[in-house]
Amino acid sequence: MTKYFMLAIILLAPSFAFAEDTLNGSNTAWILTSTALVLFMTLPGLALFYGGLVRSKNVLSVLMQCFAIAGVSSILWLVVGYSLAFTEGNNFIGDFSRVLMTGVDKETLAGDIPESLFMLFQMTFAVITPALIVGGFAERMRFSAVLLFSATWLLVVYVPITHWVWGGGWLADMGLLDFAGGTVVHITAGVAALVAAIVLGPRKGFPTTAMPPHNMTMTVTGAGMLWVGWFGFNGGSALAADGNAAMAMLVTHISAAAGTLTWLAIEWKKFGKPSALGGVTGMVAGLGTITPASGYVGPGGALLIGIMAGIVCFYAVQYIKRVLKIDDSLDVFPVHGVGGIIGTLFAGIFSATSLGVFSGYGFADGISTMSGQLGVQAIGVIATVAYTAIASFIILKAVALFTPLRVSAEQEVQGLDLVEHEETGYNL
Repeated sequence: MTKYFMLAIILLAPSFAFAEDTLNGSNTAWILTSTALVLFMTLPGLALFYGGLVRSKNVLSVLMQCFAIAGVSSILWLVVGYSLAFTEGNNFIGDFSRVLMTGVDKETLAGDIPESLFMLFQMTFAVITPALIVGGFAERMRFSAVLLFSATWLLVVYVPITHWVWGGGWLADMGLLDFAGGTVVHITAGVAALVAAIVLGPRKGFPTTAMPPHNMTMTVTGAGMLWVGWFGFNGGSALAADGNAAMAMLVTHISAAAGTLTWLAIEWKKFGKPSALGGVTGMVAGLGTITPASGYVGPGGALLIGIMAGIVCFYAVQYIKRVLKIDDSLDVFPVHGVGGIIGTLFAGIFSATSLGVFSGYGFADGISTMSGQLGVQAIGVIATVAYTAIASFIILKAVALFTPLRVSAEQEVQGLDLVEHEETGYNL
């Protein structure tokens, strides 16, 4: 009897000793799915969303930019981006130990999922973030300048801030709450788009000439893909198939719905009719705003966050275009930038466990008060805005030394599809 008992202990021992180093099939399957969903957000989701919003003579240029950025970002992420973002390094940047995925094979794990999968999941974030910036300079930036700017921006802005927040950098050490990219994705993309819009100047005819979307059917289709894909964006950021992922998906959906309805209600009251453009813009505002808070708040908090996203982002769009007269073509800063800012701050409020039906799931380790968490969130917002704005400005000026940033006035009138690609979106 003793012999069989000892044999059982020996056979079971490895499973106890190496439990933390064992691949979890359920978690792996979920992150595989989430990775596909997040790439689906860019291709075709964002490409169609943006493509429908521009004029017909520029639709292919936007689709091309999204596709090309996906390719450039993927290669840079493989070569050096992932290593600098997610290796130990120091408080501000990682090291080169994972260049070209050195030391990673099929069996290498990151937690309980393959490291190759973790790298690929994070790659899809690195793809969509510079693609979002396209909306700030749509219809006027040269394709060569887009590629140079996007590649440089990824390495100089996105990679370091990713390390600060998710790679063990100084904001992570402070206890910043950013579950899926309020600072890393939305604030960086929004601020960069605003800077690009200012540096390039407005489109010819802005703001007096009407420039309506050429294909709202395409835009609504892309928006639907973004809404679905966002479940992978936020739910996948739990890096596990568990209750945290499920709650992140639930609050993501609630905020999107609230943002949509709030924006429509404001339009209905202000202009007499709700618009499809307003509905999808409110949806994106709700999604972007809940992103940093999605792993820390409950459904009640998500409802309020979505409502506030619809209100604040609506008036931010009006202020940027009507008062400041900045031609952020597709409203990247007032929707993504402003949404990321208020969502990051709201994460410090609605993560509190003492708000009754609006309670969340607690502050970061070592932080015991709402004021303490809000202070950290504010530091994260300020640092991200300042660094992104300065670096993006410098990058644009540097790119201009190699190639003109925008097409000529005559080429802009003709349209970027023909001028830059010798193609047209519609052969009628």
